[in-house]
Amino acid sequence: MRNQLRKETRLLISELGLRPPAPFTVMEQLAIDLLQKLKISEEYIDFTIVLIGNETWRKTVEATPFHRRLLLLPQCLKDNTSCQGVFDELGLNCAGCKSCPIDDILVEAENLGYSTLVAEGTTVAIGLVEEGAIDAVIGVSCMPVLQRSFEAVTNAAVPVIGLPLMYDGCENTKIDLKWLYDEIRAEKKDETSKPISISGLKLQLNNFFANGTLGKYFDDKNETEKLAREFVQVGGQRMRPLITALSYSAYSGSENEDVRDALSLIIECFHKASLIHDDIEDETDIRYDTDTVHKKHGIPKAINTGDFLIGKGYELLSKLPVDGAVIAKALQKISLSHTQLTRGQGADIQFNSGAYFPGVDHTLEIFQHKTGEAIKVALVLGAILGGANDEEIKILERFANYFGISYQVRDDLNEFDEERSDEKIADFPLLVALLKENSAEHSLTDVASFKKEIKKLELDKKARVILNRNVASCYAELDQLQNDRLRLSLYGVLGKIFKPLATHE
Repeated sequence: MRNQLRKETRLLISELGLRPPAPFTVMEQLAIDLLQKLKISEEYIDFTIVLIGNETWRKTVEATPFHRRLLLLPQCLKDNTSCQGVFDELGLNCAGCKSCPIDDILVEAENLGYSTLVAEGTTVAIGLVEEGAIDAVIGVSCMPVLQRSFEAVTNAAVPVIGLPLMYDGCENTKIDLKWLYDEIRAEKKDETSKPISISGLKLQLNNFFANGTLGKYFDDKNETEKLAREFVQVGGQRMRPLITALSYSAYSGSENEDVRDALSLIIECFHKASLIHDDIEDETDIRYDTDTVHKKHGIPKAINTGDFLIGKGYELLSKLPVDGAVIAKALQKISLSHTQLTRGQGADIQFNSGAYFPGVDHTLEIFQHKTGEAIKVALVLGAILGGANDEEIKILERFANYFGISYQVRDDLNEFDEERSDEKIADFPLLVALLKENSAEHSLTDVASFKKEIKKLELDKKARVILNRNVASCYAELDQLQNDRLRLSLYGVLGKIFKPLATHE
């Protein structure tokens, strides 16, 4: 029956073209329909759901090189009466005593190049994927653990093949060894399905920005360029250049590091220019745990350095070794985002000065312009240079709008939950807008009283509803993307950023 269901689910998903990570409700209904069609008891619905999930991920897992996979085995496969293995913080260290099949399985997998782990649960496996140590998981577990791990695996977009044990229980269990070895050995060369290692890409970009190669883009003989290069190389998460490199890599399928690195530098130039100007406008003296550019060198030099970085970004774009029509398209998108971002910043300056208190809808629009446009230009620049079609670009633009709103709302809520000595009411623009629309006390100037009123009216809960709605819209847009490599990568980004507050079904 297991083999029959494996065969039927593979045919079913092949015909439907269901893409991962599939919603649980969809897989559940497919499982019910399949069991009814085969006249098999619905007692096996959970097992069938696991098989359906496996088939949605199959292309991705099989396209992942062995050395980028993790084999996760449960400790309960060991023989409790004779096991000589010892435990550490990660799990069981097999002693190779041959009293159970664990040693033979590990030897087979490690000879192929797998990373291996004998531990309970999926937390460690998800962590290894997020850290970039691996790109896919083949996991053996009892059905209850597979069920509990579904939401976490889906949110993190972890490519996984799950194999249920032959019966539940916490000791001396068994696995269908032929099935397990078939899955371990399965590999197909398919660049369109091979996942992109975000952490690997991030490491390459960090090396690019730190290893001195920026010298060919900047002339250190000029003080302005020296200051510009110095600030470009200063810390930060480099999320925007990473997104650009990710988008370019996903659409181009190219390993052209020169174009990829240049695109990343263009976006970082624009981003760092905006930070210099923002710090002046906000009268901020600390950035990356050190003095800001205007604090170190004075406002005139800081403004000039920011202006230089904007010009440098456009100069680098014009010199890319690609077709002129592509450059023109990229230029149009970048310049539009640039003007939209400054509109959002202008409204934000008014708000911080106390001269303007926008409503909820306008506040979300400001979020879209300030943060959404920055994410949009990063995604779209990589997509255009990578060869994405217009429909994919429109989807990415809508995704970026929702992402920008979600990111800012999340920051509002995170800061609201923290206690800081320097906090001020202007740090919570969405909550201010909600208070204005829901209370006569919207003119409160004391942070403690403001927070008390927000809690009393449960406006922080309303903000969470807004967050969840926009995160759901992010996922809905991603599900329309045809490029699976980028779609799954962005799924992983969303899951990592928003998992404390929002989930996706």
